[in-house]
Formats: sequence, structure tokens, C-alpha cells
Amino acid sequence: MIILDTALQKRASEGNPVRVGLVGAGFMGRGIALQICRFVPGMELVAICNRSIEKARQAYEDAGITDIEEVSSLNNLEENIQTGKFSICKDPFLLCQAEGIDAVIEVTGAVEYAARVAISAIQNKKHLILMDAELDGTVGPILKVYADRQGVIYTNSDGDQPGVIMNLYRFVKSLGVKPVLCGNIKGLHDPYRNPTTQEGFAKKWGQKPEMVSSFADGTKISFEQAIVANGTGMKVAKRGMHGYSLPSGTPLREAIELFSADELQEGPGIVDYVVGAEPGPGVFVLGTHDHPLQKHYLNLYKLGEGPLYLFYTPYHLCHFEVPHTVARAVLFNDATLAPAGPPMVEVVAAAKMHLKAGETIDGLGHYMTYGLAENADAARSENLLPIGVAEGCVLKRDIEKDTVLTYDDIILPKGRLIDRLRQEQNDYFYKSQDLFPSLSEITAGDLVE
Repeated sequence: MIILDTALQKRASEGNPVRVGLVGAGFMGRGIALQICRFVPGMELVAICNRSIEKARQAYEDAGITDIEEVSSLNNLEENIQTGKFSICKDPFLLCQAEGIDAVIEVTGAVEYAARVAISAIQNKKHLILMDAELDGTVGPILKVYADRQGVIYTNSDGDQPGVIMNLYRFVKSLGVKPVLCGNIKGLHDPYRNPTTQEGFAKKWGQKPEMVSSFADGTKISFEQAIVANGTGMKVAKRGMHGYSLPSGTPLREAIELFSADELQEGPGIVDYVVGAEPGPGVFVLGTHDHPLQKHYLNLYKLGEGPLYLFYTPYHLCHFEVPHTVARAVLFNDATLAPAGPPMVEVVAAAKMHLKAGETIDGLGHYMTYGLAENADAARSENLLPIGVAEGCVLKRDIEKDTVLTYDDIILPKGRLIDRLRQEQNDYFYKSQDLFPSLSEITAGDLVE
């Protein structure tokens, strides 16, 4: 990571900045805009798209940018990029299509909308950086296949916990230590939290209540660990993960004693999390080593006698680090975190309350469902419903609280791209790669809501 500052400084001195388009100007999008515009030499945020145009304008103004023009045509956007004027728009496909934009950052937290943006960016050979674990955990593996075929980088971001975990995983692996657990540290987990219970916290920090609720109810941690599993080849030990809860402030070194060394040393390793441990909200990796002399050195360096060695990062800095991901993708063709192959872990929908036949399922972090991490082979064999496609589905029958939903329980909405991508993902990885369609078969009409 240290080489990024030098590479970006070189681009700045050459007057050839990395040019970025941002889709989403919510809480996190505003932070990314501020970071790139004020603190990252050699990178330029040339355009911001948001469905509420005034939020896009505000993101620029908060970063001290005043030379802003609203655009509605590709020609207008490309002219502004050439002349150094900053653009805002409501149409994300303009950013995906514009010559002169090297990478698109998608930070809406949506699924269907983000899927359309992702496909358009990849079609137009833009590197795609996601702060959207929900999309990545639902159709990331097939989007990665598309991106590889177009010769662009598809990646989740530095700064968010999955990216921090993956950086630590790569570091540990580079030492010759075998990672056997990738862990996340959370301060709260209550699957029945909803936008009403989280309204006060959301208001304090300027966030959406449903987004805060998706963290509290476990959906977000499930997506975060699912995409880590998909990037490392790991699995979950059980549906929902262990998710050990400890008294607040418990040292992480004590918390990891709850994990079985024998369990971890078998198979590909697992992803999991703990609640209440310190340093929160950091991440950790547990690893093993089988060389006696190296184990002696690890003990000398205060990592203990094993068999599990603890490595951790005590923080994650979200929007501060997103420009690192852009630079890695554009300048070094390196993904922070991307699926390594077929899905390893899915996030399936469980009923947050008693659900009734005929009801339409609401969104992530709302009132009706929460997400649980489950191994992909089990989810497939049981026909479980991914929570990333649950919104908008109509229930065929009553569902008891805490029951995991299946495709047999619902009627899918018609015409959604996310369902098409799910089918392509299943066909590609589990049937025959010959069935995989060309990216060109997804037309502009498929992308319009």
C-alpha cells in the first residue's frame, strides 16, 4: 500500500490524474467525495450521480468545489471532463459511458439499482469499485466473470471491514502463516432491530435508519463475511456463524479462545465474528504454522505458542481508504477483494416477525427479514432465498418468525436484472459454462428501471 502515494504523486506531477465517477451521495458517498477532492493528489472526482441531485451538489460543495454543472447528456459530461468542470447528474449510465472516466465507485447500498450500474460500468470497460457488500454478496461471482472478460477490475473497497480483512489475510499468508479464520468485531447484534428502534442513532450520525438497522440486525455482518468467504474460499462453521457475544471490552486475545483450534485446522477455514471484544470495530485473522523453528520465532515476537496465532487491525476507516482501492485498480490492476470463483457463502433471508401470505417483503434492514450467512452448497440444496433478492417478493404462505425463507415461499417480481444475474451465476458455476451468455446480450433496455 505504501507505493500508492508515490504512484499518485507521479500522476499529479504529470497532470494526468486518475479520473473517477461516484454513484451515490449519501452518508458514505459524501465522505468519499470530500476525501478525493481535498486530500488525494493525482485523483480527480469528475462527476457525482445521485437520484436526488441536490445531494450530489452538496457533496461537492462540502468538499469546497463550486464550479459545478448539472448535466443530462453524455456530450455535456465529456466536455466538462475535458475542461475541468465538475458534473452532477441523475443518470448513472452517463458516468459509466463517459470517455475520460477511469473508474466508477458505487456506494448506494442498493441491489437492483447497483446491479444495473455495475453491468453498465463493466460493459463500458470501467474499473468498478463497490462499497456495496449487498450486491457483491448476491451476484459478485458472476459480475467478476463479466469484468474479467472485459479486462477491468471488479473489487470491493479498502477501509470497509471486508477489505481490511482481505488486506490482513494477504499479509498473513505472505508470511507463510496459513489463515484459518477471518474475523470481524462488532459492538451489537440483535436480529429484531428495525428502522424504528434505530431512528435515534441514525439521526445522530446523519444516516438512514434502515441502513443502521441492517448493521444491528446482523444482515450487514453476514454480507461482509460472505464476500470475505467468496474471496478466500472459506466457509461458515454453521448457519449464522458462531458470532460469540462477550462482555463489552473483552480483550480480543481472550475472545478467540472460544474458537476451536481443531475445528479451524480442518478444511478451508471459516469466516466469523465476535460481539463486544476490543479493539472494536477492528478485524482479525487467526493463522497456523507447522514449522517448529518459525513457531519458535512467532513465540519470541509475542504471538504465543500457538497453535493459533492472532493478527489484527484495530480500526477500519471506510471512506478514507476508498481512493486506495481506486488507485490499486487503475494503476496496478489489483483488486482489494473480489470473488475467487463460485459462491462459497450466501446470505439467506429469515423472518424478523410473523409474515403473512400476500405481503410484499420490504427492504434490507427494514421490518420483515434479516440476513444469515449460510454455506452456498447448503443454500442451493435447500433452495433458500437470498436476502439480496427478497425485497419486492410476494409471500405465497404464512411464515413463522425466525424461519428461513425459500424460493418456494415467494413469487418473484418480473423483469429484474438481479434475478437474471442470479440465474446466470447458477448456470455458469453449477451447470455448464457453455450456457453463459455474452455481456452484449444485456441491453440498454435491461438496465433502465
